[in-house]
Amino acid sequence: MSTVTLRQLSKKYDQNAVLHGVDLDIADGELVVLVGPSGCGKSTLLRMICGLEAITGGELSIDGHVVNHLTPSERGIAMVFQSYALYPHMSVYRNMAFGLRIRGEGKDAIDRRVRGAAKALHIDHLLQRLPRELSGGQRQRVAIGRAIVREPALFLFDEPLSNLDASLRVKTRIELARLHRDLNATMVYVTHDQVEAMTLGDKIVVLHEGRIQQAGTPMELYQQPANQFVATFIGSPTMNLLPARVTKVLPGIGVMTERADGQKLFAQVDGAALHEGDAVTVGVRSEHLFSALGAPHIDGEACSLDGEVLLVEELGDTALLYLQLPDGGELVARDTRGGLPPLIGEQLTVRCDSAQFHLFRADGQACRRLAASAQVQPRARRAAGGASKGATLQ
Repeated sequence: MSTVTLRQLSKKYDQNAVLHGVDLDIADGELVVLVGPSGCGKSTLLRMICGLEAITGGELSIDGHVVNHLTPSERGIAMVFQSYALYPHMSVYRNMAFGLRIRGEGKDAIDRRVRGAAKALHIDHLLQRLPRELSGGQRQRVAIGRAIVREPALFLFDEPLSNLDASLRVKTRIELARLHRDLNATMVYVTHDQVEAMTLGDKIVVLHEGRIQQAGTPMELYQQPANQFVATFIGSPTMNLLPARVTKVLPGIGVMTERADGQKLFAQVDGAALHEGDAVTVGVRSEHLFSALGAPHIDGEACSLDGEVLLVEELGDTALLYLQLPDGGELVARDTRGGLPPLIGEQLTVRCDSAQFHLFRADGQACRRLAASAQVQPRARRAAGGASKGATLQ
């Protein structure tokens, strides 16, 4: 297990800057997920940690030792790539053992590690098969097993599930979460899938255009996004954004806003940096909007919005309602009434507790929410009494 520290890490290709002064602390035993859109620099950052990309500027430390100029083999890490990269003519056992043999490990030690890792990954019955005889999920587990047997200080994963179909992604994601708990290992995981990020990570790091936008627990990012980019990137469907202007700032209470159509929306946020007339954006998630026909009781200040139903997405236990607002904007609400959803073309009123509104300034930065419901607790990193790495692989 290892701690990883990044200080003002930067990367340039000729004059093209890809990463701009990245600062990040990864704790011992933590699973950190780097997430962001294509081209944000997440894979480049992972490859810099691995040693496959040279560091242009800044400092990278593993367990307190600067490793900027160390080769990948000298950093005590193991990396699992998007492609399985298995030797097609070797059995599963030989694929997993190959790196240990190159290092000159003893036969008994190799056998113990390979069989221990295979058992942990539930592929111990596949050790004599060739890669072509395995499913995509099984091949990915072999690639992960090849990393485990090295007993590295740090695991790196570069979009390891992107080649799997939807059902296999879910199953393998669960196995990865269990593996992290059992190994008690430090892991850095790259993905563009925010669902993977939310379900796997102890800490999520959102990158955009080579800069960290926010780092924190999944629920911190979901309930207290630092800016408009994080708010729209984390969560599905994406957060609703409604342009408005400030009409009144009530210190310690909230901010009253008004939309172009005259609709007033009150947000329980800290408006210390705002002034009357400032352009702002009101954000609200679909699950906090309720149809007025079947809305639960809402204590305190509530706001309502009217719109025409454009589309209904049936999801079984819920339905997503896509509404067009009078000013031409769109809104997505989640209907959980259990009855028949509204019809396309129907006029609908939805309500929201003002405590659930977010407010973003003109520069995209979020105002701090005052509501107690916005306070979140950090996710427990591992189950109490979980098996140690050594115990798992014995």
